[in-house]
Amino acid sequence: PAGTGHGPRLPEHDRILQEIESTDTACVGPTLRSVYDDQPNAHQKFMEKLDACIRNHDREIEKMCNFHHQGFVDAITELLKVRADAEKLKVQVTDTNRRLQDAGKEVIAQTEEIIRCRVQQRNITTVVEKLQCILIPCVILIYLFDKLFYQLFIRKNLYLPRVSQYRFCQIMIENLPKLREEIKEISMSDLKDFLESIRKHSDRIGETAMKQAQQQKTFSTALQKQNNVNYGRNMHLGRNRILESKNEITLKRTFEDEDEHEEEVLTAQDLVDFSPVYRCLHIYSVLGDGEIFENYYRKQRRKQARLVLQPQSSMHETVEGYRRYFSQIVGFFVVEDHILHVTQGLVTRTYTDELWNMALSKIIAVLRTHSSYCNDPDLVLELKNLIVVFADTLQGYGFPVNRLFDLLFEIRDQYNETLLKKWSGLFRDIFEADNYSPIPVANEEEYRIVISKFPFQDPELDKQSFPKKLPMSQSVPQIYMQVKEFIYASLKFSESLHRSSTEIDDMLRKSTNLLLTRTLSSCLQNLIKKPHIGLTELVQIIINTTHLEQACKYLEDFISNITNISQLTVHTARLYGLATFKDARHAAEGEIYTKLNQKIDEFIQIADYDWTMSESDGRASGYLMDLINFLRSTFQVFTHLPGKVAQTACMSACQHLSMSLMQMLLDSELKQISMGAIQQFNLDVIQCELFASSEPVPGFQGDTLQLAFIDLRQLLDLFMVWDWSTYLADYGQATSKYLRVNPSTALTLLEKMKDSSKKNNIFAQFRKNDRDKQKLIETVVKQLRSLVNGMSQHT
Repeated sequence: PAGTGHGPRLPEHDRILQEIESTDTACVGPTLRSVYDDQPNAHQKFMEKLDACIRNHDREIEKMCNFHHQGFVDAITELLKVRADAEKLKVQVTDTNRRLQDAGKEVIAQTEEIIRCRVQQRNITTVVEKLQCILIPCVILIYLFDKLFYQLFIRKNLYLPRVSQYRFCQIMIENLPKLREEIKEISMSDLKDFLESIRKHSDRIGETAMKQAQQQKTFSTALQKQNNVNYGRNMHLGRNRILESKNEITLKRTFEDEDEHEEEVLTAQDLVDFSPVYRCLHIYSVLGDGEIFENYYRKQRRKQARLVLQPQSSMHETVEGYRRYFSQIVGFFVVEDHILHVTQGLVTRTYTDELWNMALSKIIAVLRTHSSYCNDPDLVLELKNLIVVFADTLQGYGFPVNRLFDLLFEIRDQYNETLLKKWSGLFRDIFEADNYSPIPVANEEEYRIVISKFPFQDPELDKQSFPKKLPMSQSVPQIYMQVKEFIYASLKFSESLHRSSTEIDDMLRKSTNLLLTRTLSSCLQNLIKKPHIGLTELVQIIINTTHLEQACKYLEDFISNITNISQLTVHTARLYGLATFKDARHAAEGEIYTKLNQKIDEFIQIADYDWTMSESDGRASGYLMDLINFLRSTFQVFTHLPGKVAQTACMSACQHLSMSLMQMLLDSELKQISMGAIQQFNLDVIQCELFASSEPVPGFQGDTLQLAFIDLRQLLDLFMVWDWSTYLADYGQATSKYLRVNPSTALTLLEKMKDSSKKNNIFAQFRKNDRDKQKLIETVVKQLRSLVNGMSQHT
């Protein structure tokens, strides 16, 4: 029975638990009531069942918590970390918000300012519209009143008598003289303002006019080129088609540039309002004071002309000073020309011509003075270009400018002088930098670079293989290129002078001649005279001048190609470069002879003979052997010189050596000479003769070079052989063995030996041979003296 009593209630308890778990809290009451409605012990069993269910759920919850515990711990850890970052972010957001608020204050202020400006702009627009509506009727009214008053003022004698009976007419008649003076004063004040305005704007007006003249000239030049192209098209249509296209494109671009400039360039009327002149002239003419106004205007303009023509003291320092000076003058005369053509009688052609002649004389005097201070050729060239534009501009307005072009010829001479000074420095720098040795060329490319700068031709050298050396030094092509650059620079000044090609050719040749004969020649002469220039350098200078002399014909061809003037023209000048380089070469040759002689003298000065030696050393002196070695090595360098130059140098050196040795023997300070010294001296002369016979320079015929020592040889032979009988017997005969021995020379040397013999042989008078020798010497001395006296009496 117990089993049957409890069995059915167990599922009921489960159902009740399910309802409690699944139903809403408000519906739990009826469910719980059903538990108490059953048997008394049912409540206890339900509680047990409920506890069991709770424990079951606790176990599930514990399992779930155990499963998610680690994740929960990690989440708490991350949350703690995020809290620190969240605090930083909060601080940054707060700071950003503060800065944004601060920045927004300025934006807000600007926005408010813009709002106020927009409001003001709207108000201004409204006011302008209202004023336009109001002013147009006012302007019309003022114009009508002015016109009416003007008519009454001008025609007072016509209209006022008709209404003279009215009171207002009497008032007008009384006020008209006062109004007339006021109008004259107002118009004169406007005129003064006008004169001040054109004085300020004259440079701008002149600059505008000069630009227009220069553009017109460019346009004319381009048009002339186009006409030449069109003319050539008919003759060489096929061959010149490409060239014509290029010229057409150039002309088109020129025209486009002209159009652009025409849009930008303003005229005098655009820059200055001439209405005050017209108005004042008209008022004074109506009032009968036109002549007074004309005299006043001309007087004021003459004063302004004097101010314009007065240059600044530093005008010559920059081209801008000249440009401003010319612009002011052009602006002045452009205004006068405009007044001349738009008014009647205020300015006449006679007046403007007189004013221009006065101004032209002043301009020429100023330019002549200030240009003389200029030493920069570039500045002189820019001045010339300004004068040309200045003259072309005023010529376009009808003013004669021939005297300005005559002045340009004076400035051209000064320009050439500045060029010559500049090129003199360039030549000096080139000579200073030159190493005075032949130009080495390692390959064909280097060779072509050199001959592209200098016209050098040598078939024999062309046959040689690389590397090889050109005979001239580096200065030769540089000098040649600088001469061509000088011609280009001189040509720049000749452009735009309205001169024919023949005249330009003549000017170029004259200036080039000045460069060659004066500047380059002076630089060469100074170079040759410099103490550091030795024999090797002098030899190279002679070679250089030879090649430069040969290149003069190419310079003439160069000028002819530039000017298109044939050299066969009768009036074509010739270049004087041949004479220039010949003179330089002759000076270098003379300097070679001088330096050789100086070097020989240096060796002679270190000679140390023992004139009392009893016998010779048996060999030549050391100083003389050094001298001969020096001469031998020097003459080897002379192989590149022209043959006659080397031969002359060699002959001059030998003659000078012979004369120096002779002077050494005959020196007045040398009192005694022994026979041993004569023998030693003879050995030295033999070495000189051997050197001469070795032909140190090729080209001498026979023993020509040895003849330089013939005087010494015959003199020494006479004393060495002691052949006085033959000398005295054959003296004066053409076949004499000692024909070159002068009696006075022999007497001087013999007296030196006589004194030496007396001093060294104190006891010689006790030996018969010595007594005989002394007697012979005295006899020869007497005979030589008689010959010398006879020669002096004969002369």
